[in-house]
Amino acid sequence: MIQVKEFVDTDTVYAERTANEFLAGLEEDQVVSICYGSIMKPTRGGSSTQRSTILLVYKTKK
Repeated sequence: MIQVKEFVDTDTVYAERTANEFLAGLEEDQVVSICYGSIMKPTRGGSSTQRSTILLVYKTKK
C-alpha cells in the first residue's frame, strides 16, 4: 500500500531530522518520492518566519 507522511515545521533542521529518523526505519525500495518546500510567512510585527514541509511517499511492507 502507498502511504504519505508529512513533516511540517518552522525550523528546517527539526523537519529534516524527523524526516531522516523516519526514513531510517524504511528499506530503500520502500521510498517512492521525497518532496520539499519552504516559504517565508510574514508575521504581524513585520518580520517573517520560515515554514518548511517535507512530504514522503512510501510503500508499506506486506
